[in-house]
Order: sequence, then structure tokens, then C-alpha cells
Amino acid sequence: MLGYNFQGSKLAKLWLYGITLASIILTTQIATAETVMEKVARTGVLTAGTSKDASPFAYADREGQLVGYSVDMLALIKKQLEKELGRKIELKLVAIAPKDRIPQLVENNVDIICDASSFTWERDRKIDFSVSYSITGTRLLVKQDNYLPISQSLVGKRIGVLPGTTNELAMKQAEPRAKIVYFDDRAEGFSALERGKIDAFAGDSILLESWLQTVKNSEDFAILGHYSKEGVACMIPEDNSQFLNNVNYALIRFMQSFLAGKRESVVVFDRWFGFQGRVPLSKDLRELMLETMQLVVDFKEEIPAREL
Repeated sequence: MLGYNFQGSKLAKLWLYGITLASIILTTQIATAETVMEKVARTGVLTAGTSKDASPFAYADREGQLVGYSVDMLALIKKQLEKELGRKIELKLVAIAPKDRIPQLVENNVDIICDASSFTWERDRKIDFSVSYSITGTRLLVKQDNYLPISQSLVGKRIGVLPGTTNELAMKQAEPRAKIVYFDDRAEGFSALERGKIDAFAGDSILLESWLQTVKNSEDFAILGHYSKEGVACMIPEDNSQFLNNVNYALIRFMQSFLAGKRESVVVFDRWFGFQGRVPLSKDLRELMLETMQLVVDFKEEIPAREL
């Protein structure tokens, strides 16, 4: 009868445990060091964060599908990555609240975020930005009967904002003595304004215009003030220059193509901002957006016409 070597068995188990632990650590280190391009090439999936209530940039439609101008930009970025990597890519969309955008990128839970995000130096310390592909700015949505008091002074006024947005920063800078009221999403903020719980709701000008076009009593509200002017850009994790190059190339190609009057790009833009679009732009705002696009395009090398 063979004797049972307890000590040898214990050592073997410890050895196997050590090998398993080392494997887990190595795998984790590889995953952590993996760039977005490497991850997309390996998995065939581009995980993109966006918004569920930032119409017309990114929102959930009646079927619950995430759609919008920024979502269309993500589709163009996906197409560029397919060309660069030589394989099919799945675009996986994830709805993310504004306050969670930076943490989700820093923790590598998403590869990119395109919604209605704007550049700030504080954000730029943690993540990177693409070129701007649109322009917006902070304004206030108010009830008509409160228009005059709000336009005269914001001191002591209850201003609704979403936490972690440039709208919050703009209002704090415009009037530190205003009372900032936080909401989890825009629908909650709009509802509070309708019920008189706040005096105004601060948001991106185009998003406020979009909301007004969806309510029956739009004549009861007004948009006032200009508290900031901001470019809209995508955000990506830091230290991903190859991925950022492809993102910028896709966005620049779209803008250059649109400015050149290429039908496919014009259709995309007009779907959201044209005369029959989701949020028709005023003449002045449309011209400002086109001027912004032209400026961004002019700062880059021209893309050959055959690639548009």
C-alpha cells in the first residue's frame, strides 16, 4: 500500500495556487496596459458611452434605441476603425449619466463617449478630447412669467443643473450667489421647472430648444441669456493617440464632406439640424456651426476628395 505524502500534496496545491494567482495578475496587467485600438482589434467591439436624454445629440427614441447626431458620429468612427483594422466592428452603445462619464472612461468601462460633452481643463487632466464637431452654449430655460426677474438678476434664484456638466460650472461662475439645485436627469429638471420648484433650468442651448419643440405648452417658456460658448467633442481615455487619430479623422472627414455638399453627410446633418430636422437651427446658429466646422477643418490637412 502506497503512503500518502501530505506535505507533498500541500506543496503541490500551493504551487498550483501560485501559478493561478500569477496568471490572474498577468492577465490583469495585460488588460490594463491594453490600448483601445488593441482591445477593439482583439474583441471586435467598440463600447461607446452616450446619453439617453440629450436630444438631438443623443437620446432614447420611442423604441428605446439610442439615436442622435453624436450617435451618428460614433457610427462613422466605427466605420473608420473597420477600415483601419481590416475587420468588422460591433458598436455597443451604453447610456451614461453626465456625472459618470469621466469615471467610466478612467476605469476603462467604455472606449469613448460622444453625447453633448464639452472641453474643460479639469476634464482634460483625466481624459482626452477629440476635435469639436458641433457648438453649443449654456442658456436658461424659464417660465414666461418669470422672464423679467431672471433676466435682471440671478441672486438667490434656484437654478437647476445636472451635476458634472459645464452648465453647472457656467452658472456658478455667472452668479455664485444663485442657489444651485441638482437633478439626476433633464426630464426631472424640466418637470421641476414646470411645477415651480426651481426658477430656471440651465442647459445646452440646442438641448433646450429640442425640449421646447416636444412640449404642447411651449409658449409658456422662454430661453434667455448666453453664459458660455462651447464646442461639442468626443471623450476618450488618456494615452490612446492611435485611437484618437482615427476618431479625429472620421470627424474631420464628415465635416469636410458636409461642407463640400456631399449628399451622404448633408443627410446626416439635416436629419438633426435641417429645416425638417429634429431641431431646426436658426439662421445665425446654423452659420455659427458651419463656421466652427470650417475652422476645425482648416486646422488640419485636407483629406483627399476621393476619401470623402
